[in-house]
Amino acid sequence: MAKFDLDPEGTRLPVRFDGTSNGEFLPLDLTEEQKRANAIAHETATANARRLGMGRREFLVSAAGAAATLSACNAANPQAGGRYALPNDAALDSEAAASALTGDEFIFDVQTHCVDPSGAWKVGREGEIWDAVLRRAFGQYAKCGGEGYECYSAQTLAKEVYLDSDTDVAVVSALWGSQQSNPTPTHYAAEAREIVQSIGGEDARCLIHGGLLPNDPGDLEAMEEKARVHKVDAWKMYPQWGPDGRGFFLDESDLANRAFDEARRLGVTTIAVHKGIPLYGLEYEYSSPQDMGRAAVQNPDLTFLVYHSGMEHAKTEGAYNPDDPQGVDRLIKAHKDAGLKRNEGNLYAELGSVWRHLMSRPDEAAHVLGKLLATFGEERIIWGTDSIWFGSPQDQIQAFRAFEIGEEYQERFGYPALDAYAKRRIFGLNGAEVYGIDVPQAKRASTLTERRAAHRAEANPSFATYGPKNRRDFMRLWHEHGGRPG
Repeated sequence: MAKFDLDPEGTRLPVRFDGTSNGEFLPLDLTEEQKRANAIAHETATANARRLGMGRREFLVSAAGAAATLSACNAANPQAGGRYALPNDAALDSEAAASALTGDEFIFDVQTHCVDPSGAWKVGREGEIWDAVLRRAFGQYAKCGGEGYECYSAQTLAKEVYLDSDTDVAVVSALWGSQQSNPTPTHYAAEAREIVQSIGGEDARCLIHGGLLPNDPGDLEAMEEKARVHKVDAWKMYPQWGPDGRGFFLDESDLANRAFDEARRLGVTTIAVHKGIPLYGLEYEYSSPQDMGRAAVQNPDLTFLVYHSGMEHAKTEGAYNPDDPQGVDRLIKAHKDAGLKRNEGNLYAELGSVWRHLMSRPDEAAHVLGKLLATFGEERIIWGTDSIWFGSPQDQIQAFRAFEIGEEYQERFGYPALDAYAKRRIFGLNGAEVYGIDVPQAKRASTLTERRAAHRAEANPSFATYGPKNRRDFMRLWHEHGGRPG
C-alpha cells in the first residue's frame, strides 16, 4: 500500500485545471467551465472511490482518477471543438483508463526549469524580484524550510519530471535576467544535469541551455565558457528583456547577428527564443514573434525553437485571423509571410505553458493545435511543459495522449487530425532530430527505467504546482519592486 503523505486526504486532482502561471504572466481567474470541471471531478472522485472501496487519494493516484478528471472536462465543455477520447468505463476501471492515458512514446521535454537553491543570484533589483516571486507568489516557500529554495531545486525537478512523469529526456532552460541575477546560472544547469544522472545512471539524459542575452554587457563574451566548459546544448534568448528595459527584434539587430555568429563559431546552433507571454513591465512589442519567420530565413544554418508559440494568455484563441493576428496567430502569420512550408525549414513551434494553459480549454486547444498542425506541420511542433512551475508534467502528458480535434473542426477549418503519428512526432521525435538524440538508445532499459518502476510501485505524486496562484500576489510583487523586471 502506497504512503500518501503528500496529500493524504486527496484534496488535489491529478489533472490540474487552474490559473497557475509560470511566473511570466498574470494568473487568470478560473472560467465557469474550469470551475464546473473541477467540481464534477471532485464529486466523481468521492463517488467512485466509495464505489470501488478505496480512499479518495488512492483513487486519484490511479489511472482512473486521471480519467475521471479529464471526463469532467468533457462534461463541462460539451460543445468544444476538442475533447478527451476515453473509454466509457475509464473513470471506474484503471485498466480501461490506462489504454488511453499510457503509452510507449519517446517523450522529450525541451522546456523545464529549476533554481539554484543557494540564492547566490539574489543581487540587485532583479534578484530581489526573483526572490520575492519564489518566496511569495509561487506559494511554496514555507515548504522549502529555512532560507533556501529547495522546492525549486534540481532534486525537485528530478523527482517531478524524471520519476513522477513518463519524460525520457528533458532540457533545463535558462531564465531571464542578467548574469549576476539569473536564478538558473549555466553552472547550476550543469549541476542539474549531474543530479539527474545520479538518480538515473549514465543513460539518464538531461540537456541544458545557456542563457543568451546579448544586450547584457559581457554576455556575448560569456558564450565561450558556456559552450566550452559547461557544454550547453542550445541557447535561450529573451529578446523582450534588456538591462534598460528595452528589447530587440532578431531580424534587424546587430546584437542578434553577433550572437548568431558566435553560436556558429562555437558549434551550438540551436536557439530557443521566448516569444509570446509578454514579460510584465517590459515593452510589449518585443514579445511578438513577428520577426521569427524572417530570422529563420536569414539564418538557414541555425535552428529556431519559438518558445510559447507566441501565446498571449489573456487572448482567446480561435480560427486563424490574418487581418488582426493576436496570440499564436502572430507566429502563424510570421511563418506564412516568410514563405516557409509545412514540415520543412528551421523554425519550430514549442508548447511550453501553451498546452498547460489550453488543456482545460478544449475549444481553444483544438484551434491552437489545429492551426499549428496546418501551418507548421506535425514535424515542426515540439514538446515542452514549463515544469517545474506546474509541478510534474505527467498530467500534461496524459491529457495530450487522450486529446483529439473534433471532426467538425477538421472539416470546417481544415485542421489535420491530432493522430498517433502527430503525437509521437510532437512528444519527442522532432526534438530528438533537433538535438541529435538516438531515440532507441534513450528508450532502452536503464537505471532510470528501473528507478522509475520502483518509484511507481509506491506512487506518491505531489499533484502540486509551484507557479503563482493569483493575480493579487503577482501584482503586489511587481509594484513593490519598481514595476518591471529589467
